[in-house]
Amino acid sequence: MTVATLGPAGTFSHELAAALFGDDVELLPTIRSIIDRVAAGVAKGLVPIENSEAGGVGETLQGLMEFDVSITGEAYMPIRHHLAAREEPSRLGVIYAHPQTHEQCSVLLDSLGVEVVHTSSNAASAVAMQKDEHAGAVVSEMAARIYGLPIVLRDLQNSRKNITRFVEISAVPCADAGSTKCSLLVDPQIDRVGLLADILGVFARRGINLTRIESRPSRRGIGRYIFFIDLEVSEGLQEAREELKEMTTVRELGCYARMEVPI
Repeated sequence: MTVATLGPAGTFSHELAAALFGDDVELLPTIRSIIDRVAAGVAKGLVPIENSEAGGVGETLQGLMEFDVSITGEAYMPIRHHLAAREEPSRLGVIYAHPQTHEQCSVLLDSLGVEVVHTSSNAASAVAMQKDEHAGAVVSEMAARIYGLPIVLRDLQNSRKNITRFVEISAVPCADAGSTKCSLLVDPQIDRVGLLADILGVFARRGINLTRIESRPSRRGIGRYIFFIDLEVSEGLQEAREELKEMTTVRELGCYARMEVPI
């Protein structure tokens, strides 16, 4: 089945998808359009879900809340950002960058004192730069190569350990066998003292390690949240799920294994 991921050509999503799945990759303009296509059952998807510098990817989290799709795998990709330009950085009039890229490279970009204009992807930044000889773009090595852009500064990222976690999504969940991690969407529905502590206690009492917890607005009013919880597969997981369902609304986003990246 075709794998849909974020385009245009030269995004980190494109680079990772090509490494994992070969040439059978469909490039779409937004993360929402990818998740919509997956929910329709005509493609699998590969989308970024969190970054070690910038945190959760809001568009992916929102899509997982709205669409009936499952996480069927995860992959981790080291992220290196480079500044492409046709003149010295100090002489640039504008630099194009994706919002998450801007956040991941904020220290160096802010020090340049050049206006940063946000784009929909790193590849879109490369395309936008080509329309202005006094513009620069923060791009990947792949995007610079595809669009023929000279790199004037390498490794702009704030951290040398900058990593993005991607998830494979499908309309059909994978079997639990061989899975190392599970993801849950927990909607408390109500607000009461100690509710979050009670939720976390379900896992703590069974020695289940949580690898990530993140809140998202429920869109039912200020102060009302839904929680994304990632946890390691271990003994007692099924009992924890059942207990959790007694106090909250739980949607199981899937159990899955890590995909090895051949790059």
